[in-house]
Amino acid sequence: MSLSKYNQKRDFKQTREPKGKIEKSASELIFVVQKHAASHLHYDFRLEMNGVLKSWAVPKGPSLDPEVKRLAMMVEDHPYSYKDFEGTIPEGNYGAGNVIVWDHGTYTSDEKTNSDEKQLLSDLKKGRLSFILKGKKLKGEFSLVKLHGKQENAWLLIKKQDKYAADTDILEKDKSVISKRTLEELEAKAEKITQKPEIKAVESKTSKRNPKTKIVKASFMKPMLATSTEKPFDDEDWIFENKYDGYRTVAVINPDSVELFSRNEISFNANFKPVAEELKKIDHTVVLDGEVVVENDAGRADFQMLQNYLKTGIGNLKYYVFDLLNLDGNIVTELSLLDRKELLKILFNKYSFDNIFYSEHTVGDGMQQFEKARKKSSEGIIAKKADSSYLVGNRSSNWLKIKLSNEEEAIIIGITEPKNSRKYFGAILLGKYDGKKLQYIGKCGTGFTESVLKELYSKLEPLFTDKSPLAEKVPLRDKIQWVKPKTVCQVKYSEWTEDNHLRHPVYLGLRIDKKAAEVTFNGSSSKITDKQSTNTQKTTKMTDLEEHKTENDYDLKVGKTVLHLTNQNKIYYPADGITKGEIVQYYNEVSSLILPYLKNRPESLNRFPNGIDSPSFYQKDIDLDKTPSWLKTEKIFSESNNENIDYLICNNKETLLYMANLGCIEMNPWNSTIKNIHNPDWLVMDLDPAKEDDFDVVIKTAQTVKEVMDELETECLCKTSGATGLHIYIPLGAQYDYDSIKILGELIAREVQSRIPDITTTERSIKKRNNKLYIDYLQNRRGQTLAAPYSVRPKPGATVSTPLEWSEVNDKLHPSQFTIKNVLQRFEKKGDLWKPVLSKGANIKKIIKKLEENQQEK
Repeated sequence: MSLSKYNQKRDFKQTREPKGKIEKSASELIFVVQKHAASHLHYDFRLEMNGVLKSWAVPKGPSLDPEVKRLAMMVEDHPYSYKDFEGTIPEGNYGAGNVIVWDHGTYTSDEKTNSDEKQLLSDLKKGRLSFILKGKKLKGEFSLVKLHGKQENAWLLIKKQDKYAADTDILEKDKSVISKRTLEELEAKAEKITQKPEIKAVESKTSKRNPKTKIVKASFMKPMLATSTEKPFDDEDWIFENKYDGYRTVAVINPDSVELFSRNEISFNANFKPVAEELKKIDHTVVLDGEVVVENDAGRADFQMLQNYLKTGIGNLKYYVFDLLNLDGNIVTELSLLDRKELLKILFNKYSFDNIFYSEHTVGDGMQQFEKARKKSSEGIIAKKADSSYLVGNRSSNWLKIKLSNEEEAIIIGITEPKNSRKYFGAILLGKYDGKKLQYIGKCGTGFTESVLKELYSKLEPLFTDKSPLAEKVPLRDKIQWVKPKTVCQVKYSEWTEDNHLRHPVYLGLRIDKKAAEVTFNGSSSKITDKQSTNTQKTTKMTDLEEHKTENDYDLKVGKTVLHLTNQNKIYYPADGITKGEIVQYYNEVSSLILPYLKNRPESLNRFPNGIDSPSFYQKDIDLDKTPSWLKTEKIFSESNNENIDYLICNNKETLLYMANLGCIEMNPWNSTIKNIHNPDWLVMDLDPAKEDDFDVVIKTAQTVKEVMDELETECLCKTSGATGLHIYIPLGAQYDYDSIKILGELIAREVQSRIPDITTTERSIKKRNNKLYIDYLQNRRGQTLAAPYSVRPKPGATVSTPLEWSEVNDKLHPSQFTIKNVLQRFEKKGDLWKPVLSKGANIKKIIKKLEENQQEK
């Protein structure tokens, strides 16, 4: 695919549109529809193919009405990165006008044809393209059909008849799916900004190399600070940015100099010389606010690597800029945040940088961004009021920092005597100011290499003092060497204790950009007082278990519960080297997805205390005398045992992790809940091949089940078993008892078997199956269990029982492709595909009647 025509039409020194570059999505193909007010209002419809966006201009916009056929004029290919473009194309440029992202999402080829990307390109060439859109506004099947005999580039965009078809006007949903603004709002804002001298300065020819141009010099401005808060939130009036784990850096760029400063005006020029050198490309007088970080190879900012960079100069140094304070001598702090960021993006679009980046943001979706940050092991997110001005040197609740990783700045107030083979010192004592009073917050003895011990000791030695800087006594038996409270360090920790001490602190490095007087409780931490237990204590979020990778046993607080996690380094999957701790971490990550399908259901515990290659055992009856009192259990009468059994009920994350710590690799809930124990919420068809390598038989059988259920006008869902088969669930909403469900299951199984008798059987006896796939409908009995959706399985690779879209049930599918190593990214993209299983469900009386009629006809 060529982007030469796209590049030829644009002057990238004037327009913010991205330069043409071949790029592809990691997995699913994307589509985007942009609403574009150029010389004439139209909608640009774009489909990703072969590294570019195939594009059509749709004058009247798309429609969900199959009777309405929209003219679509094919235009030049656009680059993949154009999918996010929103803003103003300046006058005098091709396509001048305002653009919003009206809709976006992923798309697949027509489900019936099941074609891949090569097939899509072939169909495009033939002039007839069918596809399924999964957008925020456009959903379901569409076609693009080329018109022959008219203009060469004329096509029709047509909606097909399906459950998403409607005669309502979808164009009335007129807001951007990114910024939540209408095109009219964007146009009004663009007009307002272009009237300001600041934007004219960006677009002007003013250059520091022009001696005749009179420019007012910019000077350092103390940065605005954020207030801490505990919980993420959604709000359309707020934007959300990544929280970077580095040094806050203000860049002051004048015609004859570039200066980098810490928040306290300490020069960073020598420390971050590559950034300072690159900023010389900017031929405007500006003041920028951002964060300098060093990223590891995975692209994650790492504060310890930043510390090492200061010594060695080795690492991926980057400067993320999130605000603009001065532009060509004009102070722009009174503009709204979104206006300042718009100016900043226009400015940055003029230059090509290697180490300097515009800090992107999203609007309104704080919960989603916080979850993404958690999965990326980021430090957290920053929430900012979209219409707020910039308060120079002040801390404001218009900016909120919401941390994931528990990190704190602390003052080093002493060291303890070294023990055993350790040199220099044993641990550092930490403090923080509470008003003017310095308070002890704990000691830290981990995170030090021998070279760090030596270097830190040499920095602290000149500050040794005989007098404690604290008013109270420290409850330690160690021999202490006190240190004047002038040195600030960064530590990570598991939680704050009730007496305001850090639990499990780990040394990360020194903060050369902070003064000791700034390290206070009210500014950066969650001090717990006698009068008020803060949200940190009440709803302590799960510590990122990656922090405990090397710890075998440790305590972990989840909500109000402290879990004692044991043997986390024990290998559970010998061939893959996967540990018990990694299984616990997976369930921590996936808890919000799996819990709805465990809630209020009795659990049959299948425990693997020594991993998948050693014997396991089932446990149903919980010994109440030996388990924590906070666990929820339910007595259920067992006819086979003729007694009550205390079943464990998993309704929260702490119980889920407790089970994982017991060695429950997989989660096996009942099909019914304790609220309606005799009526299952779904019917299950378990498809397991006679031979492990016969998965093509499983696929064919599953497709036949779907065919039967479609004829019965009944929804069914499919997931991998995580082993060798597939599970198909039919939602029933607990309307019928187990006996009725078992009858329905048998009728469906017999109908499917009658259509593919050569490869399937309903024969229960293994000897009589003749190596055919057994359609197991007997799972629909009281007390029977199957692995829950999103459950890990005790199979090589740590496979996961993964919900599927029916379009994925094809010859490319295999259960082994979904493991704990890759499914989280999939779940983030697709969301919870299993939700419909908890819906009201079908009318089985009608289904049974129709099935019986079919059997009689045969």
